[in-house]
Amino acid sequence: MNRQPVRLAIVGGNRGASFMNALYSLSDRIHLTATCDLNEWVLNQWKEKFPEIRTYRDYHEMLKDSAIDAVFILSPMHLHARQSIDALKAGKHVLSEVISIQSLEEAWELIETVEQTGLKYMMSENYCFSRSNLTIKHMADQGMFGEITYLEGGYIHDLRHLTHHPDGSLTWRGQLHQQYNGINYPTHSIGPVAQWINLNKPEGDRFKSVSSFVSKSRSLQYYFGEHYGKDHPAAREGFWRQGDSAVAVIQTEKGVLIELRVDWSSVRPHNKTHYLLQGTEGAYITGRHQYEEDLIWFKNLSPKNIADGEEMWEPLSSYQPLYDHPTWMKWGEYAAGTKHGGGDFMVLEEFISAIQEERTPSVDVYDAVTWSSVFTLSMESVENGGKAIAFPDFRTRVRN
Repeated sequence: MNRQPVRLAIVGGNRGASFMNALYSLSDRIHLTATCDLNEWVLNQWKEKFPEIRTYRDYHEMLKDSAIDAVFILSPMHLHARQSIDALKAGKHVLSEVISIQSLEEAWELIETVEQTGLKYMMSENYCFSRSNLTIKHMADQGMFGEITYLEGGYIHDLRHLTHHPDGSLTWRGQLHQQYNGINYPTHSIGPVAQWINLNKPEGDRFKSVSSFVSKSRSLQYYFGEHYGKDHPAAREGFWRQGDSAVAVIQTEKGVLIELRVDWSSVRPHNKTHYLLQGTEGAYITGRHQYEEDLIWFKNLSPKNIADGEEMWEPLSSYQPLYDHPTWMKWGEYAAGTKHGGGDFMVLEEFISAIQEERTPSVDVYDAVTWSSVFTLSMESVENGGKAIAFPDFRTRVRN
């Protein structure tokens, strides 16, 4: 086991700043070596906080730096696959923000590069590492829900303000909504529930097919009209390909039904974490907003209503810390002060541990491409009127 600090480079310094607390918490195991960004001001901000850090504006020039062991890719989404592949070929371990790939061609190339180099690749799906999602995984692994039959995952978060620059031109998120139409940001929805059924693991399940449907597009058209006038191109009918709400239904080889919803343009308070699990012996559902508790129920365990004997939901919190996941029990004290329910700390800790312990990360390349492939497969399904599209088997090279 190699316990030497991992020499890490941050790619995409602006987004990387949100991981600052997690980096400080792991400073005994991470040596922050370099950062790369196109914006000189962003690089200077990192230099002020970490005077010894090396700064780069050219990504491929940074990859030549032999003092870097690993890169954390936090650049715009469409760059993740290519930058990951190039980093692996340059001899660097890779932690990549979501999603990992946007096409099946990128998926196959990423898998082959990881396998050929033998380096560690992990996708930074931080929603898998929140305390509640880890608790449900721990309970599911112990069979407390019985046989799981149905799952839901939803990412519903108004991010219209991130689709444009101050002058009204589109950011990469805006371009994503303009150019694609489907489940365009799937892994926050699918990642945790996939782990609850041990997807891609020897004892687990495999995705079989996905059918996807999308609503009409209205929210961004109205938003740009309000902020930039009716003559702005983005305020005109037909500018946006992506509908406001996208849903997908996934069937697994073992007969589990999974429903996904992604909507990050509709007008409403956020509900970033919507999950549901139904099993033969229990059920779980998240709160609908930040003021509601997550609820859980177990057959023959949860109390009944004294007045009428009806089954009753219980707060998930009543089962914590007794059923906290071992990972949270070990690191929760450090994770709690970081973003995304502690997930920002947890993904970095897991990635660094995988390198130091020379093992496969808990969200490996096969998980990354399977979850991310919902992006491109859902687009194909929408184009074909909701037709069920088969998932490739990325482990066995069956491309369907």
